[in-house]
Amino acid sequence: MTAQRDEVLIIGGGVIGLATALALIEAGRSVRVLEAAAAGSGASHGNCGTITPSHAPPLAAPGMVAQGLRWMSTPDAPLYLKPRLDPALWRWLAHFAARCNPRDWRQSTKSRSAILNDSRTRLSDWVARYGLQCEFAEEGLDYVFRERARFDHYAEECEALREFGIVSEIFDGADYLRQEPALKPGVAGAVRFPDDARLRPDRYVAELARAMRERGGVIEENCRVQSLQDSANGVSVGTNLGPRSGSEAVIALGAWSPALARTLGIKLPIQPGKGYSITYSRPSLVPRRAMVLKDRQVCVTVWDSGFRLGSTMEFSGYDESLNATRLNALERGAAEYLHEPVGATVQERWYGWRPMTWDDLPILGRAPRHRHLWLAAGHGMLGVSMSAASGQLMADLIAGRATAIDPAPYRLERFL
Repeated sequence: MTAQRDEVLIIGGGVIGLATALALIEAGRSVRVLEAAAAGSGASHGNCGTITPSHAPPLAAPGMVAQGLRWMSTPDAPLYLKPRLDPALWRWLAHFAARCNPRDWRQSTKSRSAILNDSRTRLSDWVARYGLQCEFAEEGLDYVFRERARFDHYAEECEALREFGIVSEIFDGADYLRQEPALKPGVAGAVRFPDDARLRPDRYVAELARAMRERGGVIEENCRVQSLQDSANGVSVGTNLGPRSGSEAVIALGAWSPALARTLGIKLPIQPGKGYSITYSRPSLVPRRAMVLKDRQVCVTVWDSGFRLGSTMEFSGYDESLNATRLNALERGAAEYLHEPVGATVQERWYGWRPMTWDDLPILGRAPRHRHLWLAAGHGMLGVSMSAASGQLMADLIAGRATAIDPAPYRLERFL
């Protein structure tokens, strides 16, 4: 059978793959997305949908190792490591721990800020240009604290974040409660990031797919990639639907990217970080904007179409169980803060694997020692937030054009 040939094959129909595909079509390339399940069914589906330049500081921060050790014995802690024998995970954790210092924290924050700020601006343009109907709202994000010491400490850190273009507003508890009736008494204070935004991620991904198809792109769902070869003439892909070929290929499989890359001798330092969310019908009394309940690390997002609690980070490999303890922790955390912490109807209980690198930066660029193979993976908890910038950066690199941001910090070579 003769393989269908396209200019670019995107392997993975999640938010990064679809954003890259759309940007490549705008650059004049013919694009085919190969998706093993349904487009948008991976980690971005149950994401909280916050668009967060404020999240530039990485998970690998000074003090995180000690905090993580304290949490290890607590199954419902915001960060949980399931005890098991996994040499790859322990090597990853050793590298992660080595980066929990001020110098590396600063380096990652600077590079994360660059891609997040570009993506935030670009996303507003994409929503308008492509008519993306995804409940996008540019209304900011609030961090809310009930613990005074934690609030005071974070308020002091906000000044340091201004260096990276992260603007914040500080509210004491009484002032904040006067403007936010959805919250119970006992708030010590809040930090607002006015430049953040929110959207409904499942609808955002569906709209990216629509915009791509309308411009001539092809998405093949239930098309599982079984093999991949890079040669002088391009790439050859074996799938359950038959062979496909292209001039270039992009691996954008999220947390599953390492398995395919490994068949080509490429090692991606990515571990699956399991996140959870619960989506409800909208309660009658909801917060006015998206918020993070910082003492419990629970994200609350409100849309016209629903209400979602999410977050947590669990390193348990590719465990497919829906952990009731982790889900209950979301509801308990929300109940400490909100008069109406859940909606009347549960629409979905969800988990997904976030592709975590130990420096909390994505891997974007050409695969080393491969002429026609590109990598777009490792976005951690911020795939939706970084999607527009990542897609545009990949399209510009593949097209040989000048890039809006420096691509060097995101190349795989930094790990070699």
